[in-house]
Amino acid sequence: MMPKYIATLLTDPAGPGIDPALVSSLRNAWGGGDAVWLAPGHAAEFALPEMPGNRWEVWDEVQKMRVDLVVQPVEGRRKKMLVADMDSTMIQQECIDELADMAGVGDRVKEITSRAMNGELDFEGALTERVGLLKGLPEAVIGQVLEQRITLMPGARDLVATMRANGAYALLVSGGFTAFTRSVAEQLGFDENRANTLLVENGRLTGDVQRPILGRAAKVEALEQVTARLGIAESEVIAVGDGANDLGMLGRAGTGVALHAKPSVAAQCDLRVNFGDLTALLYLQGYARDDFSCI
Repeated sequence: MMPKYIATLLTDPAGPGIDPALVSSLRNAWGGGDAVWLAPGHAAEFALPEMPGNRWEVWDEVQKMRVDLVVQPVEGRRKKMLVADMDSTMIQQECIDELADMAGVGDRVKEITSRAMNGELDFEGALTERVGLLKGLPEAVIGQVLEQRITLMPGARDLVATMRANGAYALLVSGGFTAFTRSVAEQLGFDENRANTLLVENGRLTGDVQRPILGRAAKVEALEQVTARLGIAESEVIAVGDGANDLGMLGRAGTGVALHAKPSVAAQCDLRVNFGDLTALLYLQGYARDDFSCI
């Protein structure tokens, strides 16, 4: 009988590895097939005949060991499109927080960002309130933030390059700003990027953004539009994000991954990566470390 599910265990590639005994004991307990190490010490998988009834109890236990566990259907797990959030997903920062820091309103804006990403505040209202606090900031500060404060998430280059080398389309879709998504998309090799546009007059931010605001619904819309244009099914998409405004697209994609997500967001997602980096999305599709491409 063909296996229906695949269990993947992975951890931070920069941290301590996974004990092979953990993989063996779990495989034996669940009646799984032979373990395959996708990355020696850091990512392993084995096939399963059925979904384990105690999956989440086991997940809780391995989380204490700083190990991520994902169980998903085998069929169709290699995807044809990547849809990714930007802030705290493809990059390690929240762009608006960095701009606010330069404007001297960092603490106030960070508090609003945190609450918005946790789903406690309406995204659009929270965005307009935060952008309003940036009024008068020189546009040139955006370039300074990009150069001095923005760093790519570990595994970002490997993820985009490997998927594109295997024929997948890469879409960066953010509730942040085009001034940042353009740069990040270019660095990483995304095919397309969508975000909000900060309005500028006389070289300074006006404290507003172009309408309509790109929020949760617009991320879903982007997924719908691009899959339709490419002639692929939404089930052939892998999406990744960390905030409440990502939940729509994570739910619609064939594989929706909550990466280092806010607890209230992770709780609504079946596939959670708390310790691995962005290469986790490749391991979940069955790519081995030796299969990775890099730009």
